[in-house]
Amino acid sequence: MHFDAGGCDAKSMISKHQNKYMNAMTNLAKKCRQTLFFFVILFSAFQSFAQKPADTKLDKMPVALETDYALSALPPQLRPGATVYLLDPTKGYYVARKGSNGFITFVMRTAWEWAEFRNDVITAISYDAEGARTIFPVYMDAAAMRASGKFTALQVRNIIIDRIKKGIYKAPARSGISYMLAPVMRTYPAKPDQHDVMTMEMPHYMFYAPYLTNADIGNIPDGRADGPFLVNPEAMFLGKTKAPYGYIIVPEGEKERAKMVAGNKVLLKRLADYRSFMKN
Repeated sequence: MHFDAGGCDAKSMISKHQNKYMNAMTNLAKKCRQTLFFFVILFSAFQSFAQKPADTKLDKMPVALETDYALSALPPQLRPGATVYLLDPTKGYYVARKGSNGFITFVMRTAWEWAEFRNDVITAISYDAEGARTIFPVYMDAAAMRASGKFTALQVRNIIIDRIKKGIYKAPARSGISYMLAPVMRTYPAKPDQHDVMTMEMPHYMFYAPYLTNADIGNIPDGRADGPFLVNPEAMFLGKTKAPYGYIIVPEGEKERAKMVAGNKVLLKRLADYRSFMKN
């Protein structure tokens, strides 16, 4: 049977409708792909932005607070004669008070081994004369490079690792101690491949142990924290027996720690008022 309606039979009408439908679907698919591509780009950009810290610019701590916190790293008898370094976020560390007993103290704001610039790392550290000579210069240079704005955090780490390999930065030449007796600290509790920071009450003593491992001090499996243990973050990049800044960590006793925290209630409140994340 043949149907004729103005020169168009049923077969040709169906064909025309099919062509229009296919063209419409093709155009729709193109638009969908374009829209999807746009959202993929937008989502990727958002993810990239979201993964960055909201603010990596360091602020200047109040001088009195930074000084008192830095000195809290030392035992009381060493504080009057210690040299105090303070941080100018636009330049780096500077001597705020010249001491006489060989010990230095400062507040660390850049943990260079982790290769990221954060504004929520705040830890008081002190060194004896040997640590001041060999280890503190690394912190000074890391702070200065960050302050310059000319380097990424990864570049800072790579430069420091390269200088260690070239012997520009050297290991301590003798046994020595770093006191970290402050009542609170905020830093990384793990190795440089883990980027969570924690606020901790962990006053402790650190004895220089270049090129050693936990196996060397009998702490097996590697790094149990139920006694003296060894930490050496840069070993991840230099090798376990090639990293010069290892420390044997001896935590303060439980009673002594409680006493130390209780005796620093005013300082703890000042730190918490300064930054809420310093409240443990």
